[in-house]
This record gives sequence, structure tokens and C-alpha cells, in this order.
Amino acid sequence: MSAAGYDYFDVAADVGVKAWGSTLSEAFAQAALGVFALIVDPESAEPRESREVRAQGETREALLVNWLNECLYVHDIEAFVVNRIEFLVFEPTRVHACLWGEDLNPGRHRLGTVVKAATFHQVQVRETDGRWEIRVVLDV
Repeated sequence: MSAAGYDYFDVAADVGVKAWGSTLSEAFAQAALGVFALIVDPESAEPRESREVRAQGETREALLVNWLNECLYVHDIEAFVVNRIEFLVFEPTRVHACLWGEDLNPGRHRLGTVVKAATFHQVQVRETDGRWEIRVVLDV
């Protein structure tokens, strides 16, 4: 398994994303990229411009869910597709990041699954042997 990445797991009527990284911020970024990859292939997006996203949460799990939902908001409201993520601030209860990508172009970006929201159902954020692992269920 690579140092950082994401994959999917089956959940009845929904989709689960599992992500990992050597740091918690890397795992958060991979989780968001996994969510975005369900919607539009990140490789089809060019990092032409950025959008800022901020989130807060009292726990790691709450921070993750709020972060992912803020990312989804940018995609939904601005029709913005994401290629990469750069954290400007990553603290225990708040994050501030730049989503790099471009406006959705239906001619170039093939739409996949509609993701409504990240949920608290079975959410996990944990460190095991120096690696951060995330599991989150998405409402699709």
C-alpha cells in the first residue's frame, strides 16, 4: 500500500471512502480527493485556479465531516472540480485549505456519482503505527 491514497468500501445504499497518509493532513487531503474522484476524475482537472475552504470541529471526526462537506459545497455551488489540495492551516479543531482545480466543463469532465454529503455514520479517524487512517460514509 502506498504512503498516501484512498480507496472505497461498500455500504448499503451509500459509498464509503477510506484514506490514509503519513500525517493527518495528508489523510484528510486524500479523503477529499477520494470524494471528488467519485464525482469527476481528478486527473481530468487542471490546477488553474484555487478556492479556499475552511472548517471547524470539536473532534477529529467532526472536523473531517465538516471539512468534506465544505469541499462538497464548493463543488456544488461553484461547479468547481478539484485536482489537488494544499492546507494553509491544519490544527486540531480547524483547517484552512486551497482546493486547486478549475470550473466544471461537461465537454472535458465526465460526471460520475452525485455525492450529497459526508456523514457521521461509522466515521473513523485513527493513527496506527505512524500512519493516519480515515473511514467515512458518503450519502449518495
